[in-house]
Amino acid sequence: MKRHINKIAVLGSGVMGSRIACHFAGIGVQVLLLDIAPKEPNAAEQAKKLTLDSPVVKNRIVNEALQSVLKSNPSPVFTKDVVKRIQTGNFTDDMPRIADCDWVIEVVVENLDIKRSVFEQVEKYRKPGTFITSNTSGIPIHLMTEGRSDDFKKYFCGTHFFNPPRYLRLLEIIPTPHTDPEVIDFLMHYGDLYLGKTTVLCKDTPAFIANRIGVFSIMAIFHIMQEMGLSIDEIDVLTGPVIGRPKSATFRTADVVGIDTLVKVAKGVADNCPQDEARKIFEIPPFLQKVVENNWLGDKTGQGFYKKTKGEGGKEILTLNLQTMEYGPKQRPKFGSIEAAKPIEDLKQRIRMLNAATDKAGQFYQLFHAQLFSYISHRIPEIADDIYKVDDAMKAGFGWEIGAFETWDLLGVEATVKAMEEKGFAPAAWVKDMLAKGIKSFYKVENGKKYYYEVVTQAYKLVPGADTFIILENLSNNIVWKNSACNLYDLGDGVVGLDWKTKMNTIGGEVLEGVNKAIDRAEKDFRGLVIGNDGTNFSAGANVGMIFMLAAEQEYDELDMAVRLFQKTTMRIRYSSVPVVLAPHALTLGGGCEMCLHADKVQAAAETYIGLVELGVGLIPGGGGTKEMAVRASDEFKEGRIEEEPLKDRFMTVAMAKVATAAHEAYDLGILRPGKDEITMNLSRLIADAKRSVITLADEGYTRPQERKDVKVLGRTALGALLAGINAMQVGKYISAHDAKIGAKLAYVMCGGDLSETSLVSEQYLLDLEREAFLSLAAERKTLERLQSVIKTGKPIRN
Repeated sequence: MKRHINKIAVLGSGVMGSRIACHFAGIGVQVLLLDIAPKEPNAAEQAKKLTLDSPVVKNRIVNEALQSVLKSNPSPVFTKDVVKRIQTGNFTDDMPRIADCDWVIEVVVENLDIKRSVFEQVEKYRKPGTFITSNTSGIPIHLMTEGRSDDFKKYFCGTHFFNPPRYLRLLEIIPTPHTDPEVIDFLMHYGDLYLGKTTVLCKDTPAFIANRIGVFSIMAIFHIMQEMGLSIDEIDVLTGPVIGRPKSATFRTADVVGIDTLVKVAKGVADNCPQDEARKIFEIPPFLQKVVENNWLGDKTGQGFYKKTKGEGGKEILTLNLQTMEYGPKQRPKFGSIEAAKPIEDLKQRIRMLNAATDKAGQFYQLFHAQLFSYISHRIPEIADDIYKVDDAMKAGFGWEIGAFETWDLLGVEATVKAMEEKGFAPAAWVKDMLAKGIKSFYKVENGKKYYYEVVTQAYKLVPGADTFIILENLSNNIVWKNSACNLYDLGDGVVGLDWKTKMNTIGGEVLEGVNKAIDRAEKDFRGLVIGNDGTNFSAGANVGMIFMLAAEQEYDELDMAVRLFQKTTMRIRYSSVPVVLAPHALTLGGGCEMCLHADKVQAAAETYIGLVELGVGLIPGGGGTKEMAVRASDEFKEGRIEEEPLKDRFMTVAMAKVATAAHEAYDLGILRPGKDEITMNLSRLIADAKRSVITLADEGYTRPQERKDVKVLGRTALGALLAGINAMQVGKYISAHDAKIGAKLAYVMCGGDLSETSLVSEQYLLDLEREAFLSLAAERKTLERLQSVIKTGKPIRN
């Protein structure tokens, strides 16, 4: 099916509707956002003598809803100008405008009668062949088509976005018996390629896939908690990042989602799934019922399982005691196995270790996994025919780093089944049949491709997308070089890919060795290099602990060598004889950003939070970042423009440690280059897109660039203006004396030093200035205090 989605209509401007509108606008689609008209003017409108016929009154609900969402944090838009693509209106006057829309998405309240009435209006005005979808989490999709035309039914299905749709990658597609298969194929592909989603085809069953499994997990944990006598704080330690789950863990997630929403989904499953063997798990325990009765529904009511208060010492988070139903100070529970597992970077190894532990934490994991594995096995084929759909849904919708069946695999299917049965939780018959056939795992990797066990055929089948995506961990047999931190993979077609695994993917000596070795091998045996990874973040920057240690012990010669190596490495990225493409995603800070600044091309994930943040720890960018910002300012100098303006813009970006909140914003900060660097919406496609960029650059006849000796620096004139601005900020008490000192060092480097006139200098000249400034600041006591604070607390201090 060949279609172009140029304009969509979103019907319903609540939190979900407005955010869906923002996400589509963010990828360049024109959006018509509609909602009901008010029944009467409010007091302010009456004071202005406005009537119901006034457009201001009629569109008040939709406009206020959109503005409220735009103010939310985190932001639903990639950049502020996205809102220009959203037009608003009301159902009374503007429903005919859906006639020129390619896709109509209904996002009104969860009430079947209201949805049907909206669809009755949609059918009056939509042009034949227009897609119509409903974003619902609870109402059976097929019930919405009753009374609709054949053409409506053919192009109708459910599209369940997860909130917030910009950040949660799951999009569940739920067809009805009438939906044209070509419509489903198109939406699956569009969601993946354009919306950046993990699109999962679901059956029209209660709660679909992610909420069915996710809410079961939460409810099971509630019951296990009571059985084992655990507290809220203990559960959230056990079910958070230590096992590859979000920081919000279990109870904080409930607060964010809304405890009433959680209860509604749980009751919906209990009421509508009489054949569910674990139906009792969905029964609401007394403490949960009490919380709802108290209207402690989480963030929406200001308190739930947690409550924020303001005291003399500032903000404090209190935790609900489920025995007394009173709030008390948040505790920091400790489990021996958790403390032992924290230093282990490899998540799979950590989960194995925790599940094997004999303390209370280990007992919790063993009981939880027994219930979870039993439950997911019985949901095949009820909610999905294939196991990978369950794992994709949980990873994309609930933020699990490893899927449920993937977790079962790494713990050993056969051994785990025995442990489950000992606890009274039997797996589905097909699991035992699989083991009886000698098949010991749900997944396998061959030739870099991932295969899953298909229950119907009782054989392995290629995971859809495995031939499109490049997943580095699947290429363990393609490693051409490695050290203790890095792996260099043969990605095929003459391209190699480098990744590294360190804490927060920070950059130290072994990573720098890896980058240089990768370029050596690429220049010798390949066409080009991709630098990227499958980690949670691309890189949190240079190894702050190493910098602090060398500076605190006054090992300035070694620190000088370390900075020189970093500079040489970024310059090697810039001046290699083969194309080097960086593929950043998520946190890309400090040194990670500096690497990107020197790449031939950056292929960035849409959700890339990139910036030079060194000033926050009392330093300036020392791996070529300061130099590169000066070079880019030089390249922006144009006749007729005040020369200081580009320099000032770049200076402020670095001095304020600005971090782009999306890759799109990085263009505005001068970190990404329009027309050169590109954005990939779907994170799963990032490495593959970066590889394609390498091949394109090579095919275009890539040649090694020449080192710059023509960088225009403004010297004393611009330096004086920048120093004056810094002084004004200090006098106004916006910055501290140490901030001013750092800013002055930064200005000195970016202006080329205290030159008497505008001059042309080399990149190496600026690198030398940058390194000298970095080293001098590293010797400052206040910088050491900032570095120490980051190491201990993760946050810099203002001193």
